[in-house]
Amino acid sequence: MNQQRPEGRGAEGWTSLPGMLFALARRHPDRPMLRHWRDGAWQRLRWGEFAVQVAHVAAWLRARGVMPGDRVMLVSESRPEWNVADCALMAIGAVTVPTYVTNTVADHAHILRDSGARAAIVSTAALARRVAQAAEAVGGLDLLLCLDGAPEGLPGHGWAEALAEPADPAMLMAEAEQIPAGRLACLIYTSGTGGTPRGVMLPHRAMLANREGVRGLIERLGVEGEPYLSFLPLSHSYEHTVGCFLLPSMGMEVVYSRGADRLAAEFQEIRPAIVTAVPRLFEVLHNRMVAQVEKEGGLKKRLFDLALAQGLRRMDGPPLSLAGRLLDPVLDRLVRDKVRARFGGRLKALVSGGARLDPESSGFFIALGLPLIQGYGQSEAGPVISVNMPWDNHRETVGPPLAGVRAHIAGDGELLVRGELVMDGYWNNPEATAQALRPGPDGETWLHTGDVGRMERGRIVITDRKRDFIKTLGGDMVSPAKLEGLLMAEPEIAQAVVAGEGQPGIVALVVPAEGMAEEVPVAIARVNAKLSTIERIRRWMPAPAAFSVENGLLTPTMKVRRRAVLEKYQGELGTLYR
Repeated sequence: MNQQRPEGRGAEGWTSLPGMLFALARRHPDRPMLRHWRDGAWQRLRWGEFAVQVAHVAAWLRARGVMPGDRVMLVSESRPEWNVADCALMAIGAVTVPTYVTNTVADHAHILRDSGARAAIVSTAALARRVAQAAEAVGGLDLLLCLDGAPEGLPGHGWAEALAEPADPAMLMAEAEQIPAGRLACLIYTSGTGGTPRGVMLPHRAMLANREGVRGLIERLGVEGEPYLSFLPLSHSYEHTVGCFLLPSMGMEVVYSRGADRLAAEFQEIRPAIVTAVPRLFEVLHNRMVAQVEKEGGLKKRLFDLALAQGLRRMDGPPLSLAGRLLDPVLDRLVRDKVRARFGGRLKALVSGGARLDPESSGFFIALGLPLIQGYGQSEAGPVISVNMPWDNHRETVGPPLAGVRAHIAGDGELLVRGELVMDGYWNNPEATAQALRPGPDGETWLHTGDVGRMERGRIVITDRKRDFIKTLGGDMVSPAKLEGLLMAEPEIAQAVVAGEGQPGIVALVVPAEGMAEEVPVAIARVNAKLSTIERIRRWMPAPAAFSVENGLLTPTMKVRRRAVLEKYQGELGTLYR
């Protein structure tokens, strides 16, 4: 990052997220900004309309007593009102507390209690009732705003009322230009795979640093004016930064997906240039494509397999023979062009994040001509730390650190990160803050990520979580993330958790893929063939039920809460040790 630039300022001098968005709205008032499915059709919100709506909602919030520094819970599906409310809160100095719509009443109560939020903005009447119930346990709410209209039977207000509030957009824009980069913008409660969620304090500078770090890469992709298909919930730290601020500010139109079941159709309708999802979605797509080709069989399958093999060889070697080089353009036309067309035909990047993507899965997509890249980040770092790019894609790694990010591997293998993207700490939790933000090798404060990794030719390789190793009875250290990733990469296995702490060997709890229960032993045998003796799955059993958000065993971003699974099924797992 340019060291002559004042702290927290990007290339254009913006010090806050609302300041950036307002400046862009003045520059391109008629440019499409957000697209959302409503009333049976795609509806667009343009930049100028967005800025005006933000001004009205900000004025309404102020008139109802929302002050600078107040925390306000925001609970909604992805829709344009989410962005408007988020920007309005930040513009008046309040702090957004994004919260998953899948949270239980207890989850909402914890976040209200911990953050001290006394106001909430929710999307539906059902969510309003759930949040109101949670608030009763922690002292109530002073203000409730519902996007779908004032909730019946509750002391709340409707979105139309907020939009009707008299406002002075020019005055609010002028105020936003004065917001300091170090002001707290939002509290992101980490979903985590275990433990109580903690509020990550992200100032404006952290997310602006993320934008500055990828600006050159996005400009090189050439996606200005093209659509970004937004699949992750806006309460996710990645989507909050990238979908709400970063990609719109680079000229992309954000299109909110209607859900995983509509994704295949939306690839054709929207023809996105960029899509982001978690590894599990890519694994599902991988398995579906393989199953379809197996079903078709014949010449189609032979050509598909040949295109895949040639693509992998082009990446990993040995070099293609003369005959292979002559055949490859033919396979492009017959196979890869058709695969690309299924994804809309103009993808510049398929981005995987949130968890480790198995290199075999990423290799599958890349070999078939799809630009699948993997990045790495944490809520505590804005959240993007590193990313590969299609023209420099090393799939065994999570890419080089962004511009302005320093990365260091400590003596015990932990990855440390430093830069303007790093959080201020955990809200109301000085002990956890002191553990995460502490001196590094140079005596300066670094973010201790808790991830174990190494650097390879300037790129980060993540190998495990520092505290998640399994130590068997024989003293061997085994990586559960590696084993679970390999198991869930098999088409016969939907979910898996391994265990074995203090035991003679490793055991597994497995959720079979639909209709594949009888094939699981074959899948486990394939995985074991790739493992060392100490890592192999000795025994396994089917889980009593699939891991889901509803039963508390899956995070809203589809990561298995392995500690919760181990606790819930300790009795069942105990039988495997005997």
